[in-house]
Amino acid sequence: MGINTFTCNYPCTDVHKRMIFPQLDLNPRNIRIVMISECPPADRSDYFYESSSGAFFQTTRTAFRDAGAAIENYEDLTSMGIYLTTAIKCGKTGYLVSAKTIKECASRFLKPELEQFPDIGVILCMGDFAIKSVNYVYKEKYGKSPIPAGSTYKIRRQEYIQNGIRFLPSYTHTGDSYNIEKVKRQMIAEDIRTALSYLKSH
Repeated sequence: MGINTFTCNYPCTDVHKRMIFPQLDLNPRNIRIVMISECPPADRSDYFYESSSGAFFQTTRTAFRDAGAAIENYEDLTSMGIYLTTAIKCGKTGYLVSAKTIKECASRFLKPELEQFPDIGVILCMGDFAIKSVNYVYKEKYGKSPIPAGSTYKIRRQEYIQNGIRFLPSYTHTGDSYNIEKVKRQMIAEDIRTALSYLKSH
């Protein structure tokens, strides 16, 4: 696995124009879990599949260890059938991103990215951007959002299944806040355990 980068020509005003996303180097049918974080980091070296010493891998490794699944590199995740990506493909210019930007990126980029994997069993939506993006994608395809509106804390314990895929709303596991908000970190571990357990039984 590697990464792709190119300049986006969509006129967003709340993200940088450099897109970054994973470059497939695997059998798409082996992917059973897609874990979607919010957006790329400011430094490319911290992005998924760039380096095991990067910030995104470090927090991802901690999250899986908290969930009882020890991983040492990206190959371990791939061998488990797990694919990592972001909902938004360009880095943020500020703290928030508009609904218009999220929807555009979901429709133009996340949708075809997910369609590469015919055997997805679970989608982990790590944060509000990911939840909104996935809802846009599946509402556009099937006419119904898989995850209801509401605070993540209130909706995350319910089971959401659509078209044979279980959708798990959770919190972002990348970024500086991950190691600060301990309660959310515990809930992230619970959601990862739920995803792994669900996949074993289906």
